[in-house]
Amino acid sequence: MSDTMKVFDKIYSNGIWRTPEGQGSLEVINATTEVAMGSVPACIASDVDVAMDAARGAFDSWSATSVEERAQWLLKIHEALALRSDEIAETITAEVGTTLKISKLVQAGSPIHQFKSAAKLLTDYAFSETIGHSLVVKEPIGVVGCITPWNYPLHQVAAKVAPALAAGCCVVLKPSEVAPLSAFILAQVIADIGLPKGVFNLVTGTGKEVGEAIATHPQADMISFTGSTGAGRRVSELAAQTIKRVSLELGGKSASLLLEDGDMKAAVKSVFNSCLINAGQTCNAHTRLLVPEHKYDEVKALLAAEVAKWPVGNPLENTTRVGPLVSEVQWGRVQELIGQGIDEGAELIAGGCGLPDGIERGYFVQPTILGRVKPTDTLAREEVFGPVLCVLTFNSEAQAIEIANDSIYGLSGAVWCENADRALSIARRLRTGMVDVNGAAFNPRAPFGGYKQSGNGREFGVYGFEEFLELKAIQL
Repeated sequence: MSDTMKVFDKIYSNGIWRTPEGQGSLEVINATTEVAMGSVPACIASDVDVAMDAARGAFDSWSATSVEERAQWLLKIHEALALRSDEIAETITAEVGTTLKISKLVQAGSPIHQFKSAAKLLTDYAFSETIGHSLVVKEPIGVVGCITPWNYPLHQVAAKVAPALAAGCCVVLKPSEVAPLSAFILAQVIADIGLPKGVFNLVTGTGKEVGEAIATHPQADMISFTGSTGAGRRVSELAAQTIKRVSLELGGKSASLLLEDGDMKAAVKSVFNSCLINAGQTCNAHTRLLVPEHKYDEVKALLAAEVAKWPVGNPLENTTRVGPLVSEVQWGRVQELIGQGIDEGAELIAGGCGLPDGIERGYFVQPTILGRVKPTDTLAREEVFGPVLCVLTFNSEAQAIEIANDSIYGLSGAVWCENADRALSIARRLRTGMVDVNGAAFNPRAPFGGYKQSGNGREFGVYGFEEFLELKAIQL
């Protein structure tokens, strides 16, 4: 790697840094400056073969290690990553555009913690139980292909790699080619601590070339994928050829239901925190705000006042709360969807198309609020993945629930209601994998995942760990 740019020309397979068979490279662009900040190898299918062979060769010995030994390795990864937390945060801020404050807390802090959490989980987990005259044992599923996105690059890597290694699986990781650099930091850490060869392998490249090679590979027992619903559909189709287990964490269009007795000021503040963090590039963001028709004007005024508290700018500056989007492609898509929303008749409350005032470079989008959005409008149905909130109205509790559930997605949601029993009743009726009641905080030990086309399987806590286990019944 050079001193001026993070240029990687090798991948990590079977415990060594090796020159890939793929001859090309992929540029990594700084989201703020639009200038190349590094590059990684453009691997090909034969590079996946090498990595898969290494993982398969390591599986028997790694899966036979003791729980205590695997926990110690995970703690070593945790400790080594913690020493490089600032580097991780700064790298991801440059790649993705996340504000540095949030990068330190989430983009670096969360994945570092996940390796420690996986180690702790191992110490308490029962890998067998007796059911009548049967011994039911839980065993590692085998070789896992992990394909991860760009929006929370190391966070999503750790959400798969940490529990997979804890379970006794071996891993072949393909990070997003848009934001791959933090995955190399993880690989460097793993190489430096001397994790047994073949247990962790890193290949880089496009989804079409490398991702599809992983999804179809006969050596892979499982695919764990996070990304768009369209890409997840393709992964499922390819993996079905060899009847792999497939875990998918996909898109969302989550609704926050503000009932007539809900705390409006708290709800507006919370929905902005959910919708605008990481410039809206968050799958479980609450991007639909459902409000009573007779409260619309009051909520609109609160929204217009709140958006002013979210300045857009250089993500390295402490005063910035919204950085750029990750790429020119993503910027263009978000601009198109904002324009389409206005064309379909939505009321522009704040923001709109074009760069924010005073900004001439970088993939920046104005935080945008569109009101009077109809349930059938494009913005009410498609995941934007940018700092865009749409406001819909309802006339009854039943209608609010119907609108919230009228989506191909079912990842997250929220309910704001003074009556706790009523709020819980509504939360139970929402067809989503997660629901926040009155602004309750995120729980990293609870299951993360969705219903419908938001995917299948779960991440985090014991629920995410068990995705990487197989059940065996031994009759005695």
